[in-house]
Parts: sequence; C-alpha cells; structure tokens
Amino acid sequence: MTLLILNGPNLNLLGTREPETYGHATLADLEAELREAFPEVNLVFYQSNHEGALIDRLHEAAREGVAGVVFNPGAYTHTSIALRDAIAGTGLRVVEVHLSNVHAREPFRHVSMLAPVCAGQIVGLGRAGYHLAVRYLASLR
Repeated sequence: MTLLILNGPNLNLLGTREPETYGHATLADLEAELREAFPEVNLVFYQSNHEGALIDRLHEAAREGVAGVVFNPGAYTHTSIALRDAIAGTGLRVVEVHLSNVHAREPFRHVSMLAPVCAGQIVGLGRAGYHLAVRYLASLR
C-alpha cells in the first residue's frame, strides 16, 4: 500500500519557523519518524510552496493508484479552490492535517476550503496528527 504525505507552503521551514506553534522537529524528522512508525506502508513524501505543483502531485497520485493522501496544505487550506477541485476531481481519499489548532488561531484560519472534500481533518495534535492520518488510511486496505 502506498500513501502520499503531501505538505504545502512553508512546511519546509519546520523546526525554525515559529517553533512555539509548530515545534522544533524538521520536516525530515517527521518523515523519518513516520517511516519508522509505519514500515509496512510505502510512504511517499512531497513538499512544495507552489499551489500548481501540489495540484500536479495530486493528479499524479491518482494516476499512480495511491491508496490515500495525508495533506497539510498550510495556508492554502483557507484560500485554494483549485486544490479543493483537485481533491474532488481525482477522487483520492485525503485526510487534511494541521500541526496547530487552526480554530484557536486567527479567524481567517478557521475556515477550510478543502475539508468538505476530504475524508477527515485532524488539527492541533502536532506530529501525532500525521500518525493518526496514516493509521486511518492504512486501515482501509
């Protein structure tokens, strides 16, 4: 089983960007942690700061027959109808994940354009949210 772990803008700065909000672990740390926790799952990782690249990767994942996507779309969560349409159009099972509790932050972060077309949303649990999303998607074999 292959799952795509897709990360959007500024997730490449994990560990240095607002560590009081996002923690001190880097994206590479998170990837290594997930690989160790789920050796039976083929995890494919991709990060981009560009909306079109994220859309292209979702399209590729659908063509590849990926079983599901764990997606932290970053700020695109609140703005991107294009990513919403890509998720809906590909039919991929996507779990939206956020390290921080977006509902406890600025009001503009309270609305997700993507959640209505995702299988679920996990917010505010830090890196554990990624683990829960992988566990959920892996259980759907």
